[in-house]
Amino acid sequence: MIQPCFDPNNWPPQLPDQFNLAAYCIAEAARQRPNHPALLVISGLNDASPCETWSYADIEDAVLRAAQGLREIGAARGLKPGARVLIRLENTSAYALLYFATIAAGFVAVPASSQLTAREADFLLHDTGAEIVALADGLPRGAIPSDIVVLSEADVRDLLRYPTRGTYAATGPNDPAYLIYTSGTTANPKGVVHAQRAAVGRTPMYQGWYGITPDDRMLHAGAFNWTYTLGTGLIDPWANGATSIVYTGDKSPDVWIPLIQRTEATIFAAVPGLMRQMLKYAPSGPINLGRLRHGLIAGENPPPTLFNDWASRTGTELYEALGMSEISTYISTSPTTARKPGTTGKAQPGRKIAILPVDVTEGDPGLTPLLPDAEGLLAVHRSDPGLMLGYWNRIQEEREVMRGPWFIGGDLASIDANGYITHLGRANDIMKALGYRVSPQEIETVLKTHPTVADVACAELPVRSDVSVIGAFVVLREGCKPDPQAIMAFATERLARYKTPREIVFVEALPRTANGKVRRSDLPRLFQAQIAGTGASVNNAQD
Repeated sequence: MIQPCFDPNNWPPQLPDQFNLAAYCIAEAARQRPNHPALLVISGLNDASPCETWSYADIEDAVLRAAQGLREIGAARGLKPGARVLIRLENTSAYALLYFATIAAGFVAVPASSQLTAREADFLLHDTGAEIVALADGLPRGAIPSDIVVLSEADVRDLLRYPTRGTYAATGPNDPAYLIYTSGTTANPKGVVHAQRAAVGRTPMYQGWYGITPDDRMLHAGAFNWTYTLGTGLIDPWANGATSIVYTGDKSPDVWIPLIQRTEATIFAAVPGLMRQMLKYAPSGPINLGRLRHGLIAGENPPPTLFNDWASRTGTELYEALGMSEISTYISTSPTTARKPGTTGKAQPGRKIAILPVDVTEGDPGLTPLLPDAEGLLAVHRSDPGLMLGYWNRIQEEREVMRGPWFIGGDLASIDANGYITHLGRANDIMKALGYRVSPQEIETVLKTHPTVADVACAELPVRSDVSVIGAFVVLREGCKPDPQAIMAFATERLARYKTPREIVFVEALPRTANGKVRRSDLPRLFQAQIAGTGASVNNAQD
């Protein structure tokens, strides 16, 4: 192993005073195996060879040159360590390298989606106070102030070839490294700040989920703006001296099986929905996945039949994990932890978790873990080095998820006597769309500005036994006629694609409690009733 062997009995480990996430992931592998492939970029399924091949020596050289370039840009602008760099590039090697270069320079990387609209991007820009923005060609620029440095794709490529090679910043383990945005319980997404030590906090996943070795070749189906991809697709393979594979071509479901074969991927990571689609669109019968040892799934609840269907068709296993942006995955199955149907898995070795009471009182702060099989809030101990530093400029929300020595992320669960965790959903209303966590309030805030919408509420709706989409329940203004396509077009202009509702349902009134709060739990039942013809009509606005 490139990194020291993990000892669950010595967790969390004592970290040195000087610690940099980029150095942790790259430096040792560049020293021990400089010519080993660190990153392969595939642009077309029929390409005979990768369009880019980066060794660990190449990666370190490009990252440290770009880090030096960023430092000099920052020095000219008077930027201090910890300044935010917003990254809005396409899913290319430049994205990955700039992310690590930003951290290596001592700045804070803010990975963002290229799908964001100008409105959403403007929010991130102003909320982060970013002073450098890397912007892909053709993306909406929005209202970027003139005093903010804007790096084009050509500028980023030049940084990777900067004439002077720098060094890794002398950051400490608790200094901020990156800031990732996730949907919360308010109208706008919230920033989750992770420390340099977050890379070490991922160590329990190495064997507690992946079973990774330096000889593995990791192919991830996601984009780099997602923590699932950054962690599973880059941070962890590089920390173990393995090879990461990035595919930048068309991502239809039928492309992944031949891609796994041709790249000789040994581990493939994606959301469960993609795994299901791969089986659906593949020719009937057994599926040859070449050298693949197993698949990894996270980001949404898998359909119960997926595991057996996958194993029977491919001859390989799927290992599931549960996590969130605030700590990444911490519960999983693995090559050494067998799956128990109906559960997500066990706490990864070294993780300290508990089930705490949902309700607290003045006399009982709810710090005593519940007995086996009792349902409550899933909590992880705040000593875990993978836990976030906090929420960016959201002190009140930060207080709400901290209970004594525990972090409570809002998941409901139970733990049986053998340590298997059953996930029981969210204590709040967060929806899952294409693996992303999406706040209903964020979508509602946008839709309420449509001229025909008097009121609206959003919920996750089951359209098939194994597929859910975001639905918007709309109360029209008096005299307005239902026009689902107009509302969809309005939403598409203002929201990222994965946040856009796929069902528009027109209702006379929203179900509310006596206190006036929307009863979101009633919305899926309204949807099903309308399908059965007992309620208001459903207006399907899917693509």
